[in-house]
Amino acid sequence: MQDHFIYLNYGVNHGRNHSLFCKWGIHTGGAWKALSGLREGQTQVDNPQNYDEAYWAHPIDVHFTTKGLQGWPKIHFQVWHQDSFGRNELYGYGFCHVPTSPGTHKISCPTWRPAGTFREQVSQYFVGGGPQLKNPDLIYSGADRYRLNTVAMGNVHMNIGVVLRNFDKYGIEC
Repeated sequence: MQDHFIYLNYGVNHGRNHSLFCKWGIHTGGAWKALSGLREGQTQVDNPQNYDEAYWAHPIDVHFTTKGLQGWPKIHFQVWHQDSFGRNELYGYGFCHVPTSPGTHKISCPTWRPAGTFREQVSQYFVGGGPQLKNPDLIYSGADRYRLNTVAMGNVHMNIGVVLRNFDKYGIEC
């Protein structure tokens, strides 16, 4: 058995003053099992006043075991904006692979949202809301994602610490 440990501290560069929060999840293949920690969660809302980044400083601590390397963990995000009335609207989706080598890694994950039709874009401007994915698995899987018409929305910046245990025992060099 091999072990995998993840710790995150992240913020999103959005360029405007918005109250932002992030829903996150970790997706793995069938050979992976979470021994402890949560595979999904949500950060607090950050409303930056004098800077262009929202900081969540939200730790994620998950311990995995696996019998194979297929389905290496991916972290996926949904960044949300909360308006002054407490309504939440999608700001962007994104995902990235957890690094395969031990140590501390700085990762920048681009986010995007569906562009929608012209009518949906006008409605979003005046009323809020906007198009969302019917199947959130599209964030991190398959070629169907590349057929979407999307808009770039900024980057989620992460500091990830990866600890591998017993990989060398099974002939896996990192």
